[in-house]
Amino acid sequence: MLKVLSQKIKSAQNIILSTHRQCDGDGLGSELALYHALKKMQKNVRIINVDATAKKYHFLEVGRYIEVYEHQKEQQIRKIEKTDLVLIFDTNDSRLLEPLYSEFKAQAEMILFIDHHPLLLQGPQPTSGSFINTLAASTGEITYELIKTLGVEMDTQIARALYTSIAFDTQLFRFMRNSSHSHLIAAELLKYNIQVEDIHLKLFGNYTVQKMKFLAHALNQIEYFSEGRLAILKLQAKDLSQFSIDNDESNDVIDLLMNIESLHAAALLREEGYQKFKLSLRSKGHFDVLNIAESFGGGGHLFSSGAYLTGAYEDIKPALVKALVQAVDGVQSLQRNKKNESA
Repeated sequence: MLKVLSQKIKSAQNIILSTHRQCDGDGLGSELALYHALKKMQKNVRIINVDATAKKYHFLEVGRYIEVYEHQKEQQIRKIEKTDLVLIFDTNDSRLLEPLYSEFKAQAEMILFIDHHPLLLQGPQPTSGSFINTLAASTGEITYELIKTLGVEMDTQIARALYTSIAFDTQLFRFMRNSSHSHLIAAELLKYNIQVEDIHLKLFGNYTVQKMKFLAHALNQIEYFSEGRLAILKLQAKDLSQFSIDNDESNDVIDLLMNIESLHAAALLREEGYQKFKLSLRSKGHFDVLNIAESFGGGGHLFSSGAYLTGAYEDIKPALVKALVQAVDGVQSLQRNKKNESA
């Protein structure tokens, strides 16, 4: 499959790379790594993302390489022209790129997804020819193999981006799908003087005094259900503004919640506008939160999923709590559709 994908890349001259809205280290590192590889292949390549990149990733010099679609009206991005190939990383859900994805459909000869998330049971399916490997611990692992298949020689820029991807999505090698593959790739990447300690610091050591004050405020708002096995937290937009916290930084709250010993699952509802919320779900593996995320129009991993919700919090919360309490208190199958096994 990677050989087929690599041939399509080799046959294309004009290529656009992208990833999902509010990109994280995995999608960002993957697209940047392939960008540098394609430049070495003398391809005409652009990275166009839906929205701006979080501050903690600026060490990758994102401003030099990434165009932001939301800045198009400000004339900070040139028009999206006809292109041979669009490659979308770290998602197989086209909804997470709208309205950019609609422009891609109008201008691209071919759109392919490169991803490691399970296919949705309810929602859009990836385009024919996409490469989805749900056994990979990160999209960065797939991108590493793709660059190898393309025959591009590794260098510091490519290795730094790939290591960022893998380190972020495995959370410093805590979640590796019971495989040594992440470690083996990292060992090779370390040969290229990528300053790994600096990468770790930028990704996970970016706490400020203001951020600690924000976390203290937020953690005081937690609601517990099912005898302390479920936690629900709402983050208001005014709180983010008060403590000068961006959306990406607020994700650290749910990771802290999951350190609570009794907890089986947690849900974070971050206010993004009037009656608009970003839902993040986490599970310690007792049950599948992806099913719940899909029921709210989202997707993700089995034990780490999310969705974008519209409606009054007073209506959203009871439905969410009911679904999660039923899962926490009951038994939910971890079996996914067979199409994920053959993807």
